Amino acid sequence: MHILVTNDDGVSAPGLLALAQAMRTVGEVTVFAPDRNWSVSGHVKTLDRPLRVREVRLADGSPALATDGAPSDCVALALMGLVEEVDLVVSGINPHANLGHDVTYSGTVTAAMEAVITGGVPGIAFSLDSPEDYGGELDYGPAANLARRVVAQVIARGLPKGVLLNVNIPYLEAGDVKGFMVTRQGMRVYRDVLERRLDPRGRPYYWIGGESPTGIAEPGTDFGALAEGYVSITPLQLDLTAYKALEAMKAWDWD
Repeated sequence: MHILVTNDDGVSAPGLLALAQAMRTVGEVTVFAPDRNWSVSGHVKTLDRPLRVREVRLADGSPALATDGAPSDCVALALMGLVEEVDLVVSGINPHANLGHDVTYSGTVTAAMEAVITGGVPGIAFSLDSPEDYGGELDYGPAANLARRVVAQVIARGLPKGVLLNVNIPYLEAGDVKGFMVTRQGMRVYRDVLERRLDPRGRPYYWIGGESPTGIAEPGTDFGALAEGYVSITPLQLDLTAYKALEAMKAWDWD
């Protein structure tokens, strides 16, 4: 089992190291990540310039590959031949949760999407639901161990074609996590505010700010699972077709 480990926070991020170390207990690991932070980058594929790849060392001395491209580029480059015979792509561990509609913005999740698109191999995104105001260094150890258990299940059972997993882990001590819950996407509530400012020359510029987003903790959703102390595992598919609308629109008078 050859596992590609990537992220959107950059090759030196501690969450990436923790995930890579956990994956080494279940298979051969290649780490291939961006050389800088690409958080909230969404699904990016670089086509208008060449991509550079270099060998680096992680904090534990193990080798890794880094590129000046996006998280999706890391996966695409690997699966198109830069890394041989990848069986599984895991992305993370992101320091904050990716819930509800976050999956369309998240470089962590869209790196796992790229595994399905480019290589047709399973992709799993891991995120940690750490407090927004947490001031110290995050402990990724419990989350990495839980990620290893999720990966072991996927290796043993497989995933349906075209499906990836979005996994969100509560920031709790290992003994306080209640278990695993398979969930649907919940409702993210964004509270963005557009701020208009003037630069020193009097020209306007704009900044998207506002308070941190919240969510509705309904039972059976990713938000609900985390609120109850469970690891949320949400299977996602790339077919975004609205089938109910599709059938209704076929009856429209298009002529």
